[in-house]
Amino acid sequence: MLLHDRLDPNFDRLLMVLTRKGIPDRIPFVELLCDAEFMSGMLGEKFPRIRGIFEHGLFEVSRDIEAEYYRKEIRFWYEAGFDYISVRPFLPFLFSSALANDTAVNTRGERKWQNNEKGGLITTLEDFEKYPWPSADDVDYWNLEFVSKNLPDGMKIIATTYGVLETVMWLMGFEAMAFSIYDEPELIERMFNKVGNFFMKVYKNITQMDNVGAVWMGDDMGYKTATLIAPNQLRKLVFPWTKKVAEIAHAAGKPFLFHCCGYRESIMEDLINEVKIDAIHSFEDVIMPVTEAKKRYGENVTILGGVDMDVLGRYPIHEAEIYIDNVITKCAPGGGFAIGSGNSAANYLIIENYKLMLKKGRLYRY
Repeated sequence: MLLHDRLDPNFDRLLMVLTRKGIPDRIPFVELLCDAEFMSGMLGEKFPRIRGIFEHGLFEVSRDIEAEYYRKEIRFWYEAGFDYISVRPFLPFLFSSALANDTAVNTRGERKWQNNEKGGLITTLEDFEKYPWPSADDVDYWNLEFVSKNLPDGMKIIATTYGVLETVMWLMGFEAMAFSIYDEPELIERMFNKVGNFFMKVYKNITQMDNVGAVWMGDDMGYKTATLIAPNQLRKLVFPWTKKVAEIAHAAGKPFLFHCCGYRESIMEDLINEVKIDAIHSFEDVIMPVTEAKKRYGENVTILGGVDMDVLGRYPIHEAEIYIDNVITKCAPGGGFAIGSGNSAANYLIIENYKLMLKKGRLYRY
């Protein structure tokens, strides 16, 4: 076992935190995603490679290899002490990708990114018409079905996807999208309507699947000091769709978790009161430490994760321990908090720092 001999997964523990209805027996753990290289380092065994977001049509593997990957991933989440496993169905969008060297200690060699230098695949109405738009029926839900059939007792699935804004940005390229908001309003309206309707149908499907206990949309909307596009444009173009997805989740009795990197102070009230998210994730100390977020918003929304990536990826372990103790001391009281990284379990995190965070969270008692 990774940390302990006695494993006690219980999704109700996490659900109590997500709904802010009571105090659990201990702090639940939470991660949006875990890199295969990180999980490999934690378990001490290699994971096979499977396709990523930007590899539609470029990288295919057999179901046997995918099954091997997800068996190992289930084992990681279980042995690390989580009450769920995060599963992302493969959405068959075609993006323009670029390669970059992966310089992490547990490197994968190369990383794929959305190619902003050359722009996206859709920059005109003609491009929009020619693009091979997928439907929700084209989505590959096999991994959700496989994990559901192989879940350890007590665990559930949190189904996650990227979001509406990110999809439009990746299809168009950020610069082209930003100009089109003002120069090509018809194109922008059609883009967001097309993408938004797609996500509504996907979430209608995944909220009805066996053992899905919650859903989690990731839609990065900011950089360090501001939102990527003006708040009024987010309210006009993005939030109506995010709200509809949240309504679909709530109608199915599932909490709606939201991941959003970057500055978001100007839109937090929208997310809480209009979109009606149940939990917020992604915290950077240079923007707002998780301890401050718990103080400001903890009465109205669950706070997820928050141990800064720099702490988990670079700090000496004795400094990481002081930092983690401070996060737990300030965020755990009153419930409405699950501990984890500020973003995701990336392959550049220090394994011992991460294990320390899990140990501290497991030992804390209210």
